[in-house]
Amino acid sequence: MTAPAAPTAPSPRSGTGLPGSPDLLRSVFRQHAAGVAVITAQTGGRPAGFTATSLNSVSADPPLLSFTIGTGASSWPAVRDGEYLGVHILGEHQRELAGLFARSGADRFGPATDWSVGPHGVPVLDGVLAWLACRVVARVPAGEHRVIIAEAVAGDPTGEGRPLLYHQGRFNALRD
Repeated sequence: MTAPAAPTAPSPRSGTGLPGSPDLLRSVFRQHAAGVAVITAQTGGRPAGFTATSLNSVSADPPLLSFTIGTGASSWPAVRDGEYLGVHILGEHQRELAGLFARSGADRFGPATDWSVGPHGVPVLDGVLAWLACRVVARVPAGEHRVIIAEAVAGDPTGEGRPLLYHQGRFNALRD
């Protein structure tokens, strides 16, 4: 005679969403804290930009970074067609700026945004922790997005403050 099997708890690896579903990916990445950046570019002499949390360092030599952008985004034409773009690391004092550049239909370069034209015609935002002017070296298809790989050619890392983070669908400050 064999003993009855003890009930087992669900495996922690079983997940809460459908395997490979967009909902599963979103719910997992809501747990991942990411730095907040604004990407800027010029199109037809007009500035464009968007908030990005997908910024990554790729290589130190050559100095490469990457980020993603949806091909349906209003800033996609500027990123698609431009040779240079700006990458700005936001500070915790810039939640409103992050929200402005994340909002569809917002006047991102209106009177509330302090910026100037930087190296290679890249729009450079004032008051950020750091910024780079980058030359786009690749646009890699990835579903409805593109992975942009760009080489840093100029910049300034000397802004003051602490970084702004994105976690659980909100912009957050670091806690000590």
